[in-house]
Amino acid sequence: MSTLPKGRVLGVDAGTVRTGIAVSDTDGFLASALCTIKANGLRSLAAAIKEKADEYSARLIVIGHPINMNGTLGESSARIHRLADEIRAITETPVILFDERCTTMVAASILNMTDTRGAKRKSVIDNLSAEIILQNYLDAERRK
Repeated sequence: MSTLPKGRVLGVDAGTVRTGIAVSDTDGFLASALCTIKANGLRSLAAAIKEKADEYSARLIVIGHPINMNGTLGESSARIHRLADEIRAITETPVILFDERCTTMVAASILNMTDTRGAKRKSVIDNLSAEIILQNYLDAERRK
């Protein structure tokens, strides 16, 4: 039996060009890819993420945190921290960062197995990465 509170969780894979969004079911069991957002600047991206969180009545926003494989934090991490702060400034929905190491590699492997190539690959990899981040978070919370 899960100890997670009921309600949807929004998952975010924030890239520099496209941002993948995923959402969980109301029981917090299964993540599903939702959409891709293209926004100019962190403020605009934060507003778009807040809008999706509001639309799905999310109780939590989980943003993939790009930690280097050796555990250090780089510029990408700093950008994600700034994005999280922008979101926190405009919503009361809690925002957390969740380690996203290897997520893009897993997403790429899945797309390779399904022979997804070219433009279609670009259109789904961000959503798939957001879905993997969110599912990993939900699974980790259930194991606690």
